[in-house]
Amino acid sequence: MSQAETAYKEQTDETRDRDQLILKELPQVYYIAKRIHERLPQQVPLEDLVHAGVIGLIGAVRTFDPGRQVPLKSYTKFRIRGAILDSLRELDWGSRRLRNKGRQIDEAISKLANKLGRQPEEQEIAAQLGISIDEFYETVHRINGATLLGQQVNSLYDDSEKHDLIESAPSKDEGPFERCVRTEIKEKLAKAIATLSEKEQMVISLYYKEELTMKEIAAVLHLAESRVSQIHSVALPKLRAALQGTNFDATLL
Repeated sequence: MSQAETAYKEQTDETRDRDQLILKELPQVYYIAKRIHERLPQQVPLEDLVHAGVIGLIGAVRTFDPGRQVPLKSYTKFRIRGAILDSLRELDWGSRRLRNKGRQIDEAISKLANKLGRQPEEQEIAAQLGISIDEFYETVHRINGATLLGQQVNSLYDDSEKHDLIESAPSKDEGPFERCVRTEIKEKLAKAIATLSEKEQMVISLYYKEELTMKEIAAVLHLAESRVSQIHSVALPKLRAALQGTNFDATLL
């Protein structure tokens, strides 16, 4: 076999292996897209998220470096989710009015928490805002979708760069300083989560740690899927309030 033929065969084999990896990870694209879609307004098509996720997957497989000691599945998951969120950021469909409502809700929760010495109930927050409970649920769900992001923290080295706390793919060879900072951040988040009700803690744990969908969580807790979505949406501004005053970037919760 000539040198040119050998090079062609190696290139073909590499392309075939890469295509097989992409096909193997495609179910992960749909799963991640579906989890993100659960938090978005209905007018956002799931197909658009899947398309962006596939592009992220292809890029991940092409740039994956086994030498970094990060599992392929973790790396592709990180890139798929990032590609989907990037596509949504470009839309910027969170209105200024909606963002103002988000700040009002955060302020209401903080005031009530300081007054009551505990996290307020959903009805108490709605009453503080002077709106109905249904309007409150609708608003927090829309805000939750508009922010798009999960628990985020500043980069260790660049405050303008954000990293997702729960769904990132850290390298196994991170140093003692990085591990210390990561541990400190998780401890602060754990303390904030502990201020939530038992049901809110369960939903947060099942959604972010166990990575269940809203439908799966509803089956576990024997609740309607819509109720699980409500609990999740209300828990996020409560966490923002509990994290105020720390160096945790709670504004993007």
